[in-house]
Amino acid sequence: MNLRHSVLAALVAVLWGLNFVAIDFGLHANGREVPPLLFVAMRFLLVVFPWIFFIRKPDVSWKAIIGVGVFMSAGQFGLLYLAMALGMPAGLASLVLQAQVLLTVLLAAGFLRERPSRSQLAGVVLGVAGLAVVAVGRSAVAPVLPLIIVLGAALSWAAGNVAARKAKAASGLGLVVWSGAVVPLPLAGLSLLVDGPDAVFGTLADLQPATILSALYTAIFASLVGYGIWNRLLASYPSSAVVPFTLLVPVVGMSAAWLALGEVPTPAELAGGLLLLGGVATAVLAGRGRQVLRRGQRRGAGLAPVLVPGLGAGLRTGEADDDGRLAAEAGIRAGAREPDAR
Repeated sequence: MNLRHSVLAALVAVLWGLNFVAIDFGLHANGREVPPLLFVAMRFLLVVFPWIFFIRKPDVSWKAIIGVGVFMSAGQFGLLYLAMALGMPAGLASLVLQAQVLLTVLLAAGFLRERPSRSQLAGVVLGVAGLAVVAVGRSAVAPVLPLIIVLGAALSWAAGNVAARKAKAASGLGLVVWSGAVVPLPLAGLSLLVDGPDAVFGTLADLQPATILSALYTAIFASLVGYGIWNRLLASYPSSAVVPFTLLVPVVGMSAAWLALGEVPTPAELAGGLLLLGGVATAVLAGRGRQVLRRGQRRGAGLAPVLVPGLGAGLRTGEADDDGRLAAEAGIRAGAREPDAR
């Protein structure tokens, strides 16, 4: 990846890291609690309108669009906002949500038959150990329920990754906008049921500036700009070259939460977080190494390298094994033909 695109990838990580602090400010504006599901509906209303009138529907099935909308948008952010409304610190949320990389490894193995390597499985084990340490440390100072809900958000994101990979939409931004249309009405309706009409209409009648600015930031910068750049990079480079930049998200998120909100993680949370990031790095870099090896095998066999963009952590390890075997066989056949060529 060239320097300009590396800077853009780092910029996306910064936008996504600051997103957690923006959410926290919006949820607790001037001491008033905003219903979290209503807040998510507001965010995606801004993601969808007016952009859906100018961005063409991606060339994928409605089933794929609904699947991505339900899991990557409604499920992920509905659970994340709920957890933060229940007291999950913004910085810790940015860290725990990165478990989606490890969960994507497991879901891709089950639903896409993408066989994880031993290094990726080791990364999953290390990440799970880190999450266990974070949970123990968290339970010592606060209820563990918000942490479990964030893990549910990570699982929903991972399912959305698998749905998006299966859809293979040519327009990543189009998929974000059109799948986002799934979110506003169902979550607004669910908020009416859970929070009650008085809370919903009272919030809408007295929206605080911090809540409006938060919704604008999360919709425009985190969703449209962030995912727009991200999906463009994934269309130009292998995911294994792009996804490692997500490791910067919790660094930015926890630093911003410390500076803006005064959040300081406990020693156990910090130790568990380092284990979790170590597991994520192991899984991501293992996928990157295998993809580099695959390209080398293809070049050795006289085949053009193929870049496979996608969401998640560059997990096409099953295909890498098959491609490597085919490349090796092609090399053997080419060697066997060399005496005839001479």
